[in-house]
Amino acid sequence: MPRQPLRYDTTNNEKELILPAIYGVKSLMKACLGTSVRRVVLTSSFASVLNAERSAEAQKTGPYFEYTSDDWNPLTYAEAIDPKTSAVIAYRGSKTFAERAAWDFIQDRTSYGEPPPFELITLCPPMAFGPVSHPVTRASELNESNAMLWAVASGAELPVARVPFWVDVRDLAAAHVESLLRLDTGMKRFVIASPERFTYGLAASIIHEEFGEWATQVGVRKEDQILDKSYGLNGSDASSCLGFEYRTFRESVVDLVKQVQQLEADSVRKA
Repeated sequence: MPRQPLRYDTTNNEKELILPAIYGVKSLMKACLGTSVRRVVLTSSFASVLNAERSAEAQKTGPYFEYTSDDWNPLTYAEAIDPKTSAVIAYRGSKTFAERAAWDFIQDRTSYGEPPPFELITLCPPMAFGPVSHPVTRASELNESNAMLWAVASGAELPVARVPFWVDVRDLAAAHVESLLRLDTGMKRFVIASPERFTYGLAASIIHEEFGEWATQVGVRKEDQILDKSYGLNGSDASSCLGFEYRTFRESVVDLVKQVQQLEADSVRKA
């Protein structure tokens, strides 16, 4: 299933973020009833796992803790739709409520001892980086996460990552395929995340090292950006169960920048 488009310029959290996510998942699940569909893989998000308050507190006081696929974002529906709640938090709620709606859909149909109508697997990735395979002709068409990396490569002041976790989009794609094909993965929830943490300062350093003189425009490097190690996200179950190895952050950054460099060069030639 495609991910919900990321939008933060909303004026009504419930109507613009939360209900579309929930109804979209319910509609697709219902569409699978009575068909030959045997398994559904739902792309959820680390947003449905993250407890933002606990993470913020851990950064101040500890102790260290590690998120797994057993964790759920505790945000309530009332909190998410409150006009005072930011669109960022409401978006996290939309991912949580949508994923719970999918599991509730299965539960509602098995509560009387009936077998599930199909198997469900949910994948909960954090930031996804890496080269794109969908049609893109220039940097301005990049998705949100890759656009931020390209902004770093283009010399923009470095943003601060909301979370230090990420996954290469190619590893995420492999997880989707293996979730469909492997017989023992049905009815499971996976967090898909590299064991390597990131900052945009680290991305800037990699670009400087790998792209030489071209990278001189990467000016504001913020060497004081520190990797957040106050809490963790364990994606090892996903890689072991689904049979893939996580790529390095360096590989993701380099492959994306090379791809966008070529796109921009092609765009100039065609102009």
